[in-house]
Amino acid sequence: MKLYYAPGACSLADHIALIENGLTFELEKVDLRTRTTASGEDFTKVNPKGYVPALELDDGTILTENIAVLSYITALGGATPASGMRHWRVLEALAFISTEIHKNFKPFFAPGATDGDRAKARDILSKRFAWLDEELSHRPFVVDGAVSAADYYLFVMLLWANKVGVAVPSRLGSYLKRLERLPSFHKALVAEGLA
Repeated sequence: MKLYYAPGACSLADHIALIENGLTFELEKVDLRTRTTASGEDFTKVNPKGYVPALELDDGTILTENIAVLSYITALGGATPASGMRHWRVLEALAFISTEIHKNFKPFFAPGATDGDRAKARDILSKRFAWLDEELSHRPFVVDGAVSAADYYLFVMLLWANKVGVAVPSRLGSYLKRLERLPSFHKALVAEGLA
């Protein structure tokens, strides 16, 4: 398998998942501004949408979109069962992180976004993070007592929050520090030049 990634992008979650699940993979860095890979390939031929993650399977199939890629990796590695309530809770958490958190970071990275756009996004993100902070008072990880794809994804969103100055509640701040110390998270950060 080959993961097309950009350092610190949401593809970092997939990178962590690959390591955490003990899968064999290679990395191909993508310059999202020029849409070229480190090997000089036109990335839009890999993913016509032009963004990461993209996971090339051994048979050449390309899988995109973070929820799908994370679900595929964790199912392949056995970290998330293919059925049962834990499967659905992880999927529920991934959807929440993607639609309610990830999408609200757009004004911080999009050209042409106004201060008003960023203020509105900051307010929405603060509310979403407050809800997650409360949820983490009941358990150590997003879904239950074990790390999951939802934690890989939320980890990246919390890194983004720190990068753009969105306040993170205390439990989420402690959770982020705890995840940074886990071997798979640290190894992915080092490999992407982020630690």
